[in-house]
Amino acid sequence: MPVGTSRRACLFPREVTALPLQKNQIIPLTITGTTALGSGVGRFVSEEYPGGFVVFVPQTAVGDEIDCRILRVEKQHAFGKVAHIRTPSPDRLPSVDCPVFGQCGGCAWRHVTYEAELRYKAQHVADCMKRIGGIEVSCDPIVGCEQADGYRNKAQYPVAAGEEGVRVGFFAPRSHRLIEQRDCRLQPQVFREILDKIAAWADEYAVSIYDETTGQGLLRHIYIRQAEATGQLMTCLVCTSGKLPHVPELLGSLTAVPGMTSIMVNVNARDTNVVLGDREFTLWGQDAITDILCGRHIRLSPRSFYQVNRRQAQRLYTIAADAAHLSGTETLLDLYCGTGTIGLSMADRVKTLIGVEIVPAAVEDARRNAEQNGIANARFLCADAGRAAAQLAAEGVQPDVVILDPPRKGCDLALIQTVAQRMSPHKIVYVSCAPATLARDLGEFARLGYETARITPVDMFPRTAHVETVVLMTKKQPNRSL
Repeated sequence: MPVGTSRRACLFPREVTALPLQKNQIIPLTITGTTALGSGVGRFVSEEYPGGFVVFVPQTAVGDEIDCRILRVEKQHAFGKVAHIRTPSPDRLPSVDCPVFGQCGGCAWRHVTYEAELRYKAQHVADCMKRIGGIEVSCDPIVGCEQADGYRNKAQYPVAAGEEGVRVGFFAPRSHRLIEQRDCRLQPQVFREILDKIAAWADEYAVSIYDETTGQGLLRHIYIRQAEATGQLMTCLVCTSGKLPHVPELLGSLTAVPGMTSIMVNVNARDTNVVLGDREFTLWGQDAITDILCGRHIRLSPRSFYQVNRRQAQRLYTIAADAAHLSGTETLLDLYCGTGTIGLSMADRVKTLIGVEIVPAAVEDARRNAEQNGIANARFLCADAGRAAAQLAAEGVQPDVVILDPPRKGCDLALIQTVAQRMSPHKIVYVSCAPATLARDLGEFARLGYETARITPVDMFPRTAHVETVVLMTKKQPNRSL
């Protein structure tokens, strides 16, 4: 008999309650909340579940009263889709302006007003802070974006062979099924022109298209980048080989696009979901383009990390700098620094800037960016953030302010412990693209003597489910008895 189990429980096991819903059942449902991924949430009340059985329904809005068709039922919740909208939410728009909304997996909130989207995102951040991190600090009002369409400065388009020629678009959610779309409303219009030219070249000269099921074919992805401030464009063809046919014809077409500065090939012959390979070369023009962010000239190569919404990134970095409240005497440590953009935007307000990034190409760009902008008080290390932080701590480096801008998975515990216990900065500014892991990490920092002083959500990616957050943490002062 298992430990902790009574004889009565073994002889008379508890009867399993049947699930209240069945696949393909249609139920009335009122949407009362939203998820981090952009689905609406309703609760189906039954005798067995008086508190309501949770049902997730995409493309709904808070306040929608719908007929919901159940698609899948699990032990704790179900998934459904809209069969009919009985009463639309006041947040809902009368029509959707994208023919593939709900298919490509890019936008989550194109069916609601932007004001409603901001409310949903702000509520998600606040819920995560309280529920996961145990943080009771009220969030600042969310910083919305002045431009909800055409704001992205980078796009990666998978390609596929079609009966009528090359197909270009985006993958459907959680799949590699291509949804054809060259005219995404989140991208600049010039991207459509570039896609059309490459597709026409591939069709005319029978360029082979990569098939991931066989591993055969040449052209895999089309990667386009635009430097908004300078107007410079980079086009990068991701191919399984560096040997392209009819290159003069391709260049003749693409160089006619105003602003075209760099045409490159990235070689990726691996069986992988990663878009870019480890090697690229320049077909025409420069090997990088230059944008201007917070007054700094930023060099962008194909693998450089750079915020896709430049205008909103400037606002985010300004919020981070205000939170750091620098006086010019501090040592600033910028972990996960990418091409150095956040730290370099504050370099003239600190004594010393140290940036850490694991991607060698990004570190090289960061060093060039510092040199190009005449910044002499910065140095950049190519290393894992946790190992670099431990090494700097062992060297006796004591930063006054630490900036953290990790990937979605957040910071690992060892890094948090190194920063909080061995470096012990006065302030930590945490920039996050994932409220749940942010809240988890804030809870760890709280246990190590840091209190959350300010939380500011920033909408970097309108119409998608993503939201950024800037958090200021300060070191708790020890209690002194009188």
